[in-house]
Amino acid sequence: MLTGFSAIGQEKNLEDYIRVGLSNSPFLKDLKNQQLSNAIDSMRLLAGYKPQVNGLSYNYYAPSVNGWGYDVAITNGTNVSQLVVATQKLVSKQNLANQQEAIRLLNESLTVAGKISEQDLKRTIGAQYITAYGDVMQLQFNRQLNGLLHKEEQLLKTLTQKGVYRQTDYLSFLVNLQQQELLITQLNAQYKNDIAALNYVCGIRDTNTVTIAAPIFDSLLLPEAESSVFYRQFDIDSLKLKNQSTQIAFNYKPKVSLYADGGFFSSFAENAYKNFGVSAGVSITVPIYDGKQKKMQFDKINIAEQTRQYYRDYFKTQYQQQVAQLYLQLNNVQQVINEAARQLSFNEALIEANRKLLQTGDLHMPDYILAIANYMNTKNIITQNSITRLQLLNQINYFNRK
Repeated sequence: MLTGFSAIGQEKNLEDYIRVGLSNSPFLKDLKNQQLSNAIDSMRLLAGYKPQVNGLSYNYYAPSVNGWGYDVAITNGTNVSQLVVATQKLVSKQNLANQQEAIRLLNESLTVAGKISEQDLKRTIGAQYITAYGDVMQLQFNRQLNGLLHKEEQLLKTLTQKGVYRQTDYLSFLVNLQQQELLITQLNAQYKNDIAALNYVCGIRDTNTVTIAAPIFDSLLLPEAESSVFYRQFDIDSLKLKNQSTQIAFNYKPKVSLYADGGFFSSFAENAYKNFGVSAGVSITVPIYDGKQKKMQFDKINIAEQTRQYYRDYFKTQYQQQVAQLYLQLNNVQQVINEAARQLSFNEALIEANRKLLQTGDLHMPDYILAIANYMNTKNIITQNSITRLQLLNQINYFNRK
């Protein structure tokens, strides 16, 4: 009993769900792990340009009997080598720094992707939270109205028993009251379903009933398109293309490698015990002609840059248009709420006047039921548009990330 009471009395807000949802997201964890993996690749890159030392064992025997077999002049009959080989690639600091920059840009791209994914998840959680909070608003209003109607029902019942009102008037009012109670039951079920859906989105394993507070959103002063996190990816893509272009140029520069080995290398032809030694050398590769592949690679980068610019310009236009449309919708919804609020004050005054007539026995019951229906419709208009307003704020808040 204590556990159930504690669960029902627990209140959560939007930030609670967002915090848990971000913490449980496997995709965000995946992005972080990719960054850790890239850090390892960066270390491997540096390690690859350090001296590489390997043991090499090569043992070969080609028998020749009575002149039958491989030509001994070619095979030497036997070749045995037990060597330790060291190689060292020579690379310029600029080349190495450019390769490191490629990994850094990849990590920065993952960081931006993580921020955008966070915004996506926040928006999804916020939308479901607002849906559930809409149920709360409906429940609060209908429970309040139900309490008032119950009081009216007791008074009407007494007056009906005294013959002030007809039995049909009382039954009409009672039917309206029962419909109101059925609506509350439906809203309760809907609230539980929407809370369960919210838990599902956040990765929460919980079936307890909770109460949720009104959602609060940050400042709606949105950054310019160029300052938003969504635009940052276009900047990173531009830097990536420049990095790739620079790396192509480095790939077509001469390459130099040093090598050295030491150990035992012998054909056992004579004095095999003297065949311990060392050797060293240098290899140089100079690109001369590759069928114009270098130009082709640069052409591909130029095409990719044009595509990036198309997407960037399209995003800026869409960003400005979407934000303007959201603000316009927000203004329109607020006007509907304000107008409905004014209408609601007239409905409340009419219901209050009908209550006084009820107490004196001068009330025409169909008029009273119609007044209650109009009051509920107006209140529902306010509630639905208030929910729409919150959803619009949630949409606008999606873009509020630098």
